[in-house]
Amino acid sequence: SSLCFWILVWISARVSKYSFGLSLQIPSPLNFLLLPGICLLNLSDASNAEPSVPVSKDNNPKTLLLVWGLKGRKPPDCWEYFRISGCTITGDRRRYNEADGVLMRHWDVVRDKEAPLPLEPRLPAQKWIWLNFESPTFSLRLWEYEGIYNLTLTFREDSDILAPYGSLIPNVLSDTFPQARFAHRLKSSSDPRPGFVAWVVSHWTDDLERVHFYNHLKEYIKIDIFGGAGTILPEGKGSVVKMIRQYRFYLAFENSQHTDYITEKLWNAVRGGAIPVVLGPSRKNYERFLPPEAFIHVDDFNTVQELAQYLLKVKDSPSLITMHLSWRKDYSLYFATWDEHYCTVCKVVRMRKGKIDVVKNLTAWFYS
Repeated sequence: SSLCFWILVWISARVSKYSFGLSLQIPSPLNFLLLPGICLLNLSDASNAEPSVPVSKDNNPKTLLLVWGLKGRKPPDCWEYFRISGCTITGDRRRYNEADGVLMRHWDVVRDKEAPLPLEPRLPAQKWIWLNFESPTFSLRLWEYEGIYNLTLTFREDSDILAPYGSLIPNVLSDTFPQARFAHRLKSSSDPRPGFVAWVVSHWTDDLERVHFYNHLKEYIKIDIFGGAGTILPEGKGSVVKMIRQYRFYLAFENSQHTDYITEKLWNAVRGGAIPVVLGPSRKNYERFLPPEAFIHVDDFNTVQELAQYLLKVKDSPSLITMHLSWRKDYSLYFATWDEHYCTVCKVVRMRKGKIDVVKNLTAWFYS
């Protein structure tokens, strides 16, 4: 949409300003992908898809989306919460033959022994949407689902529907987005913190790159471990962020390295006011989601020891702390909800009525 276009242009100019005068050698990014939760990037009416499936004669604008794994959750009212009209969400599989679209989470489909996929014949105009927030490394048996989906909803920028784990909204544009009222206003405080470096981790195997990197880093600095592999945090949604607020740095290490796979690990650090130390895709990839000085990438240093030395230097330098945190005063952090995902998908299904879309080479694309 044109709205998303202007956001990208404004933020690109903003980042170019940020990239000057930094003590680190950080390349100036081409642009930012700071969006209000979800942005439809690849679904213009100028699609290559041909309108070869006839639309119903009564031209009924109402659209029914079946969420295959909703299982008892109350469906959202898309108009009341997101001002998306003509959309009804259901988790009732008995309405399969009425549905204009079926949203299927890959993890649910792979694990559902009773009905991994709909057993009844598929309606000619019905769209199946592939939803996946897991990394390619841990997305099982992708090859079994080639050629059956029509649209994708993932964290990847080149998905049909982009749904990043988190996104930044410039405060000067907050009046533009209804979702901004649900965003978390960031503070740029550089006040002292009692803790140095923290990491929350539960999935621990020695063959993971992040575990290998941690084993080297801990030789030079003290790192406090929380989660299943360390000190257990209290139950509750906000316990991780509450802990992070006590630390200057947080290790936002992804379980695998793939394009755009930047998860809540980064955004928890941002919300908690710590400086994220990231291990994941390239620095350039991260710079499409937040300003270049907002994080420290492990690839910024030739050795693990150099990284450790820099963290120690920043810890004792008010000016370097300010450099890494001052950007925060201009942004708010937004997390899209599952309900918003459902309503947005329903909107897209309505937009694509009468058009045929087929996701080809799902496995090759997701691993690329």
